[in-house]
Amino acid sequence: MGERFGQHPDDGEYPGTLIIVEGIDGSGKSTQIDLLQKWLNSRNLVTVFTEWNSSPIVRRTTKRGKTEELLTPMSFSLIHAADFANRVHAQILPALRAGATVLADRYVYTAFARDSARGVNRDWLRRIYSFAVQPTLGLYFKVPLDVSIQRINSGREELGFYESGQDMGFSNDREESFRIFQGRLLDEYDAMTEEFGLTTIDATQPIAVQQQQVRRYVEPLLENAISVRGQSVPEALGKAGLTGRYIRPPMTRRPTEQEVADL
Repeated sequence: MGERFGQHPDDGEYPGTLIIVEGIDGSGKSTQIDLLQKWLNSRNLVTVFTEWNSSPIVRRTTKRGKTEELLTPMSFSLIHAADFANRVHAQILPALRAGATVLADRYVYTAFARDSARGVNRDWLRRIYSFAVQPTLGLYFKVPLDVSIQRINSGREELGFYESGQDMGFSNDREESFRIFQGRLLDEYDAMTEEFGLTTIDATQPIAVQQQQVRRYVEPLLENAISVRGQSVPEALGKAGLTGRYIRPPMTRRPTEQEVADL
């Protein structure tokens, strides 16, 4: 349950649960958190999903900065901090206060890894994000660089300019720049697992095996989770004070074998 990285004007713990996933591109973390949400919803639990760089207040600025390659390491960092601050106060904190299970695809550790790899001061980053809520459970999906690159090459046509770290001048070759940049991210994540107590999962294992491990870590945290069992979805959400497009009610059908695969 929620503790803080630093001081926050809204002191106190929350009845909700915050579960976050981290990992370099191609780690499979998004697949795992999607499977987790389907599993939780199939158990009639109310979940709230949030993902990195998704706040509407900075989306246009971020898109323009990336398209025109205008972003410096510091400006990129501050834009992401503004995005995160908006989501924390408008989405994550209200859901945690209401007792919901919040699932985050990337959290502050993404900023710590990416921005540090771009040369932004680590101590400054930890101060700027000191308002963040401490996750109940942080899962780091660790994958070797070669596996990450293989997965990405098979799933998309080309790498992005900032995704590959070409803004740092590592290499004129985009794939080589990606390899260098992602290697730096791996080093940052490895250091943070001990600093922040992240739980490491071997992301080279079969998807089903990883999901079984995820559920074993999550199961003990669900004792007080909001359930809609015995009442309508709107009624349960209303009682919890949860509204908005990020709130996902439980499935109205049984999950398919492909979705949860009896994991």
